[in-house]
Amino acid sequence: MSCSSLFWHGGAVDVAAQLFGREADWLDLSTGIAPVPYPVPPLAPEVWTRLPLARWGEAFVAVVRATHGVDPQAGIVPVAGEQAALQTLPFCQAPPGPVVVPAPGYGGHAEAWAGAGRTIEAVADPVSRAGQGGVVVVINPNNPTGQTWDPARILAAAERQARAGGWLVVDEAFAEVTPEVSVVSHAGRPGLVVLRSFGKFFGLPGARLGWVAADPAISAALGQRLGPWAVSGPALAVGTRAEADQRWRQRQRLRLQRRAARLDAILADAGLTVIGGTSLFRTVRHPDAGQVFERLGRAGILVRAFRDPADLLRFGLPPTPADEKRLRRALS
Repeated sequence: MSCSSLFWHGGAVDVAAQLFGREADWLDLSTGIAPVPYPVPPLAPEVWTRLPLARWGEAFVAVVRATHGVDPQAGIVPVAGEQAALQTLPFCQAPPGPVVVPAPGYGGHAEAWAGAGRTIEAVADPVSRAGQGGVVVVINPNNPTGQTWDPARILAAAERQARAGGWLVVDEAFAEVTPEVSVVSHAGRPGLVVLRSFGKFFGLPGARLGWVAADPAISAALGQRLGPWAVSGPALAVGTRAEADQRWRQRQRLRLQRRAARLDAILADAGLTVIGGTSLFRTVRHPDAGQVFERLGRAGILVRAFRDPADLLRFGLPPTPADEKRLRRALS
């Protein structure tokens, strides 16, 4: 058994249960999702019993535009999770040419564009490749390394791409914990596409909610491709409430920072070298990462393994003090 042969999205507890012969009592640290969720408010019965109304989507768009200061010229499209957007973008009149993606980086981008017949070029610094047309994908902060790119550099890259008739796609799935690196307020610029996740920071991945901010032509093409009722009424209701709650957002950022610091201590005491991350996850490098993955799996703890590079493991935040102790014991 080798973790290098496992190329999963996070959260594959059912697969791990079969692999390790353990059906129950899993501690899932593989996702990078906040362990403290936004408190879901009581929802009006109509969000369940009616098809989503246009005004519900409009209310969500208005809240995220105001909260994140999105350019009034930008189009905003709610999506059923960021994954839905990145898999649809290749079919939204995307410019021809190669697609540059970060390496390492979230593999869903390369998979989506390759599935649309595009040539993929994986590079360490995709921003440096902007200006050649086609599509350049930047993950900021990067998943799994946590590397960030300066917003001014990204905006300059977007301008170069636009002049060449290309797109710059910026995946900001984890930017809620590092808002200073976000370029979403500039998303009305030609060729700039910004992808945002809701479920990770708000701890509600089951809502399947995200949003895309882009220049009007791109956002219109995306909305048309997704079709009507792309996001459920309950998701829009919860998302509108949560996105507007600035007080909770600030408390959540502080909570995550404190928990990430405790995770750092656990990993350091176990002799694991943290190479990066965000306050939602930490990534370590270990020459025997596969063995560490298997040892944790046998203890009922699932972390994120990678096929390339195979010496990395990503740890999400343990939800409770008891879970922190459990991880510490398993690593000792």
